[in-house]
Amino acid sequence: MNLGNLNLDGNIFLAPMAGITDIPYRRIMKRYGAALVYSEMISANGLIRAGHKTRQLMLSSTEEQPLGIQLFGNDPDTMAEATREATPHAQLIDLNFGCPAKKVIRTGAGSALMREPERIGQIVAAVRKATPLPLTVKIRAGWDSTSINYLEIARLAENEGADAVTLHPRTRSQGFGGKADWTLIRGLKEAIDIPVIGSGDIFTPEDGLEMMKTTGCDAIMVGRGSFGNPWLLKNIHQLQMQLPVKKPSQLERYCTLREHYQMFIDCYGPRRAVGHMRKHLAWYARGMNGAAEFRHKINRVLTPEGVSDAIDDFFGTAGQKGLPE
Repeated sequence: MNLGNLNLDGNIFLAPMAGITDIPYRRIMKRYGAALVYSEMISANGLIRAGHKTRQLMLSSTEEQPLGIQLFGNDPDTMAEATREATPHAQLIDLNFGCPAKKVIRTGAGSALMREPERIGQIVAAVRKATPLPLTVKIRAGWDSTSINYLEIARLAENEGADAVTLHPRTRSQGFGGKADWTLIRGLKEAIDIPVIGSGDIFTPEDGLEMMKTTGCDAIMVGRGSFGNPWLLKNIHQLQMQLPVKKPSQLERYCTLREHYQMFIDCYGPRRAVGHMRKHLAWYARGMNGAAEFRHKINRVLTPEGVSDAIDDFFGTAGQKGLPE
């Protein structure tokens, strides 16, 4: 599919997720079939103030390209300036109008902007003028159940030059609770002419295929379902091709995790890896016998060598412990 002038080799995308979609994570997911990956959510204010940590979020590797950089903020001029800073590092710019996190809402950004459609239009217009790259926006259904306005905002974004709209069909007040209403994605597809990317509650390969079939969306965006499970993306593609879905072998699971851990060490250093990789280790262990004991153990490990030993001990010998059939 195409997003603006960007030609992609598939329609399964990895969602941008703060604290998750760093370089190693994106590289792993790219290998398992993500046609497009995104940076973590980046503050426009932080970026133009030359914050070192913020700028680090734009770093990438050749392997993960094409890369979308996602920005958030509530001021059109600031967002445009941040876009000009980000453009040399990206192949696509994405604007976040859907994040429900309180710390983002307090700044007037993210899904707080769902209450200000005109400002969203102003931001999209300003950013469109600031970059030649494809421009996408991510939105929610609305602020709450009494203000479902995603169609209005999507049309505004389209009119101001957005190349695609991603819809997570929950309101801000829902957070990630309840069930995502996929019928809203179908309604959006019928309402606008630019591509629609569906997001929300894709946890199995069947979920991914079902979203495409029932909504008619042009692409899907996988988020939480990818945690510890890069095989999800690969298996959605398998179903698209009418090929059988395959669970990872014990060796593949172990080798992928080892590679992910080593990538993180190479990229960010061993000390940071100890704390950051704990959540990923727990996700990779989900569904395995002894997973709870393993999670407890890794939360007490304090050295890179200890984490490595814990991986080898649990995943390397889990063939004897056994994965559920």
